[in-house]
Amino acid sequence: MTKLAIMGAMEEEIEPLLSHFENVNIVEFANNKYYEVSYNGLDIVIAYSKIGKVFASLTAATMIEKFGCDTLLFSGVAGGINPKLQIGDLIIADKLCQHDLDITAFGHPNGFVPGGKVFVETTKNLREVAIKVANENNIKVIEGTIATGDQFVHSTERKNFIETTFKADALEMEGASVAVVCDALNVPFFILRAISDSADMDAGFDFDEFLKSSAKNSADYLIKIVKELIK
Repeated sequence: MTKLAIMGAMEEEIEPLLSHFENVNIVEFANNKYYEVSYNGLDIVIAYSKIGKVFASLTAATMIEKFGCDTLLFSGVAGGINPKLQIGDLIIADKLCQHDLDITAFGHPNGFVPGGKVFVETTKNLREVAIKVANENNIKVIEGTIATGDQFVHSTERKNFIETTFKADALEMEGASVAVVCDALNVPFFILRAISDSADMDAGFDFDEFLKSSAKNSADYLIKIVKELIK
């Protein structure tokens, strides 16, 4: 690893990350801001993509192709599907899928297009480092499947469909698209999410209240992982 990308979707997801660094250089490119920092000799680029799969794909590809990042870590929040996940709990994606990708009319399974695959697996050794860090710091984290789609899911019916179809533990709006980009470009990557809501709650129920605390949980854990990776 010579240059690390750290990514979130929303400003609230990278604010707690940026608070760990001084001497931040801001580069504006493609209608976005990229924050360049140095940490214990490692060059890091931090950015929030904006919400959704298209913006996440653009940002991930930019961090790899324009900024030369060779490893990508994603930190953010997600809606819980697995009943074991409570608000604030952490989940590492072992694989991700796009729950709203649907050409089933042509006989393909949900989440699949020709030339692609339903599930993209994350990088095993990065997950192993994250689990080691969690164990050493008494942090509770699970590994599981994360489903991505371009809508904020707040209906029980939709949540049940995603759970049944993909056996997903959590859902969000960026991870699988980042996974597709990193997988295609052979860049090791890792997706970490903290639960900010359960997916069948009323959409306005508690999202803003829990967004910041959950984002901080994710970011604080991610910084510990970065320290371990630098060792």
